[in-house]
Amino acid sequence: MKKLKFKGSAILNPVPAVLITSKNKEGKVNVFTVGWAATVCTKPPMLSISIRPERLSYDYIKESMEFVVNLPSANLTKKVDFCGVRSGRQVDKIKEMNFTLGNSENIETPYIKECPINIECKVKQIIPLGTHDMFIAEVVSSLVDETLLDEKGKIHFEKANLIAYCHGEYYPLPPKAIGKFGYSVQKKRKK
Repeated sequence: MKKLKFKGSAILNPVPAVLITSKNKEGKVNVFTVGWAATVCTKPPMLSISIRPERLSYDYIKESMEFVVNLPSANLTKKVDFCGVRSGRQVDKIKEMNFTLGNSENIETPYIKECPINIECKVKQIIPLGTHDMFIAEVVSSLVDETLLDEKGKIHFEKANLIAYCHGEYYPLPPKAIGKFGYSVQKKRKK
């Protein structure tokens, strides 16, 4: 397989396409799309999002030091895209997209009810990186649509019909797994 040198960019793909809600001290709520979100720690549970300083939500999050990561289903893809290309400085995206806001458990910032999974976060550190600043946050609560949990309390993300962003395009995640953690070394069951 011949390899070609690709222009210098962060080509780690796919990434989750998520909606971030934030709230300023005056009580104004904004939503915008983030493609650069990642888990960064298990204990305590922490994640990161990277935001350009010129974004309205950057100001809201820096002011409140909290946000909600809302994981959208594929049926919300057009709304996810709209929230990524329109500015909250010009349009009320929550109203325009007809999102329903719910009260979070542990922070003041509301979550989007139409998203099956919502992750409440408190910012612990902001790291300037260049075009974006990384917001490292502790997860203080997670809300999950009850239809995604089985009788043992296991979450079934595949039922959420989540989406991924890959080099400018949105893709649905496949409903079936192609493996699971540790399956490559799992001992075969005796019959």
